[in-house]
Amino acid sequence: MMKKTFLTTALMAMLVTGTACAQDYLMRPGDELNIVVTQQQDLGNTQTNQTPFVVRPDGNVSFPLVGEIHAEGMTVSQFTQILQQGLSRYIVDPDVSVNLTKLGRMRVYVFGEVKKPGAVELEKSHTVMDAIGAAQGFTRDTAKKKIFLIHQDQPKSLIPINLNNMLKTGDMSQNYVMREGDILYLTKNHRIDFARDIAPIFSSIYMITEAKDNMDN
Repeated sequence: MMKKTFLTTALMAMLVTGTACAQDYLMRPGDELNIVVTQQQDLGNTQTNQTPFVVRPDGNVSFPLVGEIHAEGMTVSQFTQILQQGLSRYIVDPDVSVNLTKLGRMRVYVFGEVKKPGAVELEKSHTVMDAIGAAQGFTRDTAKKKIFLIHQDQPKSLIPINLNNMLKTGDMSQNYVMREGDILYLTKNHRIDFARDIAPIFSSIYMITEAKDNMDN
């Protein structure tokens, strides 16, 4: 009972505190940014102007002097470098600070040994632990030493994750940031068969996505 309580507490703590992998997050539409240019603060956010810069549906962010920057798929660090390069045509050695203040909504899929398998919507944070929490946690039968992350664009490349290590030690190095359409699969026996377990899921997701796109059009 004490062990179960400890694991539950550890999971909740990690969901609140976030992840060391956040610097790897790739920006996407709906994300909101706070941007400060030290030498010319009226260009970006100030104490009196907190209106965020938003990654639009086309993936772009518009910034004074620089114009359009395609931010989708960039890390914050990469975006900051591009912004600095653009501003350097007008400002000597621009000092630019960029912070993500809100993440756009993302849909991922959690299957296997979770209490509510299927599609989940992630808003505030997009990590493996967030996805498990959104699926209402893992079951008592979960083989926690090896769960699997599958990127939608690399369905046969299974990324093993030691959930047990995260829960017991607090090491968040494998609490990866997920991408739109990713699948997280929790097994009973640490094993996964692509043809049996994953291929049918991708087929179903593709049909659902295609139907939704047709309805939107």
